[in-house]
Amino acid sequence: MAKKSGIGQYFELGFLTSDLILKNLSFVIFLGFLAVIYIANSRFAEKNVRHIQQLQRDLRELRWQYMTLESENMYNSRQSELADRLKDQDFEAFGTQPKRIVVKDKNDY
Repeated sequence: MAKKSGIGQYFELGFLTSDLILKNLSFVIFLGFLAVIYIANSRFAEKNVRHIQQLQRDLRELRWQYMTLESENMYNSRQSELADRLKDQDFEAFGTQPKRIVVKDKNDY
């Protein structure tokens, strides 16, 4: 049978002889190793991306909880709110403001 020239020769399976495969076996094994490394690297990257997204969701939820607790704390620490709570326990708020003591110098005593 006559050999075909051009692209037609690559569509036949005759050019894939055992000699060609055995000569390039180390290169084929190397390509397989690179394929395994590529697949493992992409799986590792996807796992890291999923982990980062989970941490971002957790951080967002914790930030919401922090803001909720902070607003409740600000509300509960208002003077009027404290006065309402202490009325039940028979405490009364002072009607005047606290007095400040100012010391000008140590030698003035």
